[in-house]
Amino acid sequence: MITSPAGSSDVDRPPAADYVGDPTVRAEWDTRYRESDRLWSGRPNGALVVEAADLLPGRVLDVGCGEGSDAVWLAQRGWDVTALEVSGVALERAAGHARDAGVAVQWVHAGLAEASLPSGSYDLVSAQYPALQRTPDAAAERALLAAVAPGGVLLLVHHAGMDTQPVHEGGFDPADYVWPAMVAALLDDDWQVEVDEQRPRITPEGGAGAHHVDDLVLRARRLR
Repeated sequence: MITSPAGSSDVDRPPAADYVGDPTVRAEWDTRYRESDRLWSGRPNGALVVEAADLLPGRVLDVGCGEGSDAVWLAQRGWDVTALEVSGVALERAAGHARDAGVAVQWVHAGLAEASLPSGSYDLVSAQYPALQRTPDAAAERALLAAVAPGGVLLLVHHAGMDTQPVHEGGFDPADYVWPAMVAALLDDDWQVEVDEQRPRITPEGGAGAHHVDDLVLRARRLR
C-alpha cells in the first residue's frame, strides 16, 4: 500500500472527519447520496471492464469511486486499489461493499486536486464520469496526469454530449467541469493516445445516469 496521502485512512475503514477539499462540494455530494439508498447501479462501469481487460494488475487510483463498484471489481481482479471520493456518505457505502466482498481498498476522502497523492505511482488511473471542477490552472487535469506511473495508463470516460449542453436551471454549467478533450489537450510527447473516441455506452441496469447512451473514452499511456 502507498504511504497514506492527505485525507486518507486505514485500509477498509472509510475516513470520518479528515476530508481535504472544498466543503461545499462535499456537502453537495453527501446530500445527493443521502437522497437514495443506492445512487448507482452497483455494477462496474462497462468502459472500465473493457479497457482494463488487457492490463496487468498493479496499483490503481479510482477517481470519484462513488459507492465502490469499480474499486471492488478491480480489487477482486488483483489490483492494489486506492479509491478517492469527496462524499463521506458514498465512502461509507463503498467500504461496506468492499468488506462484504472480502477485498482491501485504500480509501481517500478528498478532492482530486487537494489530495496529496504520490506522483507517478499508479499503473492505472481510472476516472469514470468524474465531476471534476475546472480551474484556471487546470489543477484537476494535471493531477490526473501526474498520478500515472511511467508505462501506466490513464482511462478517462465521460458521457458524450454533456460538454455541449446549455446551462441548466438547476445550475449545471458544462464550462465549470473538466471534459476528456481538455485532458487530451495537455498530452505531450511523453504520452501515447491509445483510444480517443465516442462509442455506445455499455449501460448498467438502474442507477443515476442510465439514460446516457454514448461514452467519450480517452485512454492514454505514459511513456516516460
